[in-house]
Formats: sequence, structure tokens, C-alpha cells
Amino acid sequence: MGYRVAVIGATGNVGRQMLSILSERDFPVDEVAALASERSVGSAISFGEDTTLKVRDLATFDFNGWDIALSSPGASVSAKFSPRAAAAGCVVIDNTSHFRMDPLVPLVVPEVNPDAIANYTKKGIIANPNCSTIQMVVALKPLHQRFKIKRVVVSTYQSTSGAGKEGMDELFNQTRGIYMNEPLSKTQHKFTKQIAFNVIPHIDVFMDDGATKEEWKMTAETRKILDPNIAVHANCARVPSFIGHAEYINIETESPITDAEAREVLRRAKGVVVVDMRENEGYVTPAECAGEDPVYVSRIRRDFTVANGLSFWCVSDNLRKGAALNAVQIAEVLAEKYLKK
Repeated sequence: MGYRVAVIGATGNVGRQMLSILSERDFPVDEVAALASERSVGSAISFGEDTTLKVRDLATFDFNGWDIALSSPGASVSAKFSPRAAAAGCVVIDNTSHFRMDPLVPLVVPEVNPDAIANYTKKGIIANPNCSTIQMVVALKPLHQRFKIKRVVVSTYQSTSGAGKEGMDELFNQTRGIYMNEPLSKTQHKFTKQIAFNVIPHIDVFMDDGATKEEWKMTAETRKILDPNIAVHANCARVPSFIGHAEYINIETESPITDAEAREVLRRAKGVVVVDMRENEGYVTPAECAGEDPVYVSRIRRDFTVANGLSFWCVSDNLRKGAALNAVQIAEVLAEKYLKK
């Protein structure tokens, strides 16, 4: 016997990936509903290779009798509809930022803190972390278990898909315009400055201390998921790529650490693939991780400026592990351990 699963925001980048991954991983479904705003109602969307779903209206959808909702419609929409679905008895796995720091809502990465899923009963909602946080904590967890991380400094290089389809379109259109010798369009506003052939040290809004909210998210979410005693300093930049986030991560640990020990720990870690050959092409880039599930780690080396320091390069597909895959993995644990039929 399977589950009735609703995908909220099914027409967006992440929603489409959720539908695809549900099918790829043979999640036990009896019925799937693709939900979006009224303007998308009636349009067709793929679920696996052989099934096409008609998009239904989120505003009028009745969640009674549905088991799980995978939600990625934007924070303001989720704030309204995720509680409504939960009140109808449908457990919501929410990919937006709205519920992440709610103390009654578990914030989960299955490779890191799967036991937190048990707390879904408090509000009927489980939060998916920020994409850049997810890939980082997957790599940090085994190192923290072995060496006890005290401090993290991370610099991110985040693709335009992190800003949705509009962000990817803006990169494409600006790049084409530059090659066609056209003036930069003044009608595109997804990014604060030109993204084509450029790097923007600004993701989300600025906060009073000078950090952006994206940087704050990485700090707050890492502490909630992994350990509240870890000090985290994040620097987040948008780069002109379409899919795949990259991060340079520097850690300081309580216990002595070597690059060889760290490499062996990471090789055994669930969800991590180490590609670290210290030669030309002996590392993974964002372009190579697109469409892949693991978190790839390369360039592992000691940081000799502190007693117990290490740095490494980390890339992952932000639409898959950074969003849709993580949500489906949460659903898998939820179905196996808590919603058994």
C-alpha cells in the first residue's frame, strides 16, 4: 500500500525535480497531485517517463486524506498553505525558508540528523534547510563526529538556479546580449548587478551587522542541525553558472586532524564522494555535479595557520541534494519509520 503525495509548487525548478526524484527512487505512491497557482492549472507536467499529471489549483485543493506534501512554492505561499495542509493531517516537508528556525519544526538533513524527523508531530511540518547549508553539513557531520569541529569559515559560489528559473533566464539573456552586442536589459531585476561574466557578493537581503540573510542562514541552520556550539562565518556569492553550488570550507577542530585522516573519514561517509587526486582534473566542479545526487569533496588539505585546521572544496547539485532530493529522502525516512501503512 502506497501514499498519497502532493507536490506544492510543482511547476517550479525544485517542484519538477521533486516529481522526477519521487519517480526515480520508486517512492511508494498510490496517487500524486501536482499543485501550483491558478495560472498554471490544467497545464501538463511529467511524473516519471510514462506519466503526465494535470496541474491542480493549490488555493482550492483539499488536503484531507493526503499523507505527505512536498512543498516549494516560495516562503509567503508556504506560510499560508503548509499549516493548512498539516491541519488536514498531511505531513508537510517544506523547502522554503519560512519554517526553518521555528523551534517546533525539525530542520533535517537525513545523513546528519534523521532522528529529528520524529518531532514532526509538533506542527505536522518538517523543514528542508537552505541548499548551501545542506551540502556543507553533509560533509561536516563525519568530520565533527571524529574530530569535533570548533569553527567553520565557508565561502560559497552559488549558481543562478538558486534564484529560480528567473535567475537562470537572466544569466542566459545577459550572456546572449553581450555576445550580440546588445545593451544590458533594464527589465531584468533578479540580481542586483550584472550576473553574466561577473560575480556578485550578495545573496538575499542585507542585515544590520553587514551580513546577508543567506550568510545568516548558513550560520543559524548549521548550528540548529549539527551543533549549537560550532562557530560559523559564511561568505556567499552568486556566480554565472546555471546549476551546482560550490563551497570552499575551512574548519578548525578540537582534536588533531590530518588530510589523510579526513580523506578516509569522508570516503566512508554516507552521501559523500571524495574525488581528490591532486592533479589536473583531479577534482569535481559544479558543471560535473549537475544531475548527480552526492556531495562531492575535493582539494582536502591541512591549514597550518591554526593547530588543527583543514580546508576542502565541496560541490553539489543545488536543485537535487540542495532541495528536492533532500526532501524526498526525508519523506522516505518518514514513510519507513513513522507513517507505516
